[in-house]
Amino acid sequence: MSNPQDASQPPDHVGAAFGAAAGDIARRASTSRSIARIVEPYALTRRALEDRRMIHPEESARKHADAFREIRTSLLARGGDHNFIVMVAPISPRSGGSFVARNLAAAFAFDEAKTALLIDCNLRNPSQHKELDVEAPDGGLIDYLEHPSLGVEKILCHTGIPRLRLIPSGHKREMGGEYFSSFRMRALIDSLRSRYPDRYLFLDGPAVKGSPDARILSDLVDFVVLVTGSGRDTPSAINKHVAGFDPAKLAGVVINEIP
Repeated sequence: MSNPQDASQPPDHVGAAFGAAAGDIARRASTSRSIARIVEPYALTRRALEDRRMIHPEESARKHADAFREIRTSLLARGGDHNFIVMVAPISPRSGGSFVARNLAAAFAFDEAKTALLIDCNLRNPSQHKELDVEAPDGGLIDYLEHPSLGVEKILCHTGIPRLRLIPSGHKREMGGEYFSSFRMRALIDSLRSRYPDRYLFLDGPAVKGSPDARILSDLVDFVVLVTGSGRDTPSAINKHVAGFDPAKLAGVVINEIP
């Protein structure tokens, strides 16, 4: 039987604070050990990364790597001590949104204390599995949402980049809004984030123009990063589409100069 605290004694706030801190340290230490045990069976070489248009820590990719590190630093400053979910979406099609999402996730995976999970939510034009040369025999996101018994582990794919995993889009579907607004989608995202406190999620979203899917997805995330191809969208068009998102979530607009 528990012994209730004597009401005449002041609560031990200091003891409670130390207890909470100790618990947090233990949790993070356990997470760090879990991350350290993650093994990438076929780590890509520098040449293979460059062929896939992926940043890497070596000098030949320094300029582009530093650009994505700056975005990472900005997001971490906004996110504080907690992991978070970021949607990266182009304003117009073919503006390089998937390129930015992929490399931003890789920039987080550079940090040996963090893992990144990239989820291809661009159902009309999925590309991450092709760009990363990933085979997904069991399908991907949509297959899981339609058949949860498939299990999440079946759709988590190695990428050849340490601490970076991919959930491909799965079998192609024309309509995505009903999937993105479903209870299963929200439950999946919450589960993927909460399972590991040092896991950061990146949703590769569809183009904002011509579809409400990006705005629907934005309800599930903490931050939104929009991408415009250099010279592809006018300033007025950018401002118009930026206004469609919660300003508290909008982290910024990336001007992509790489075709």
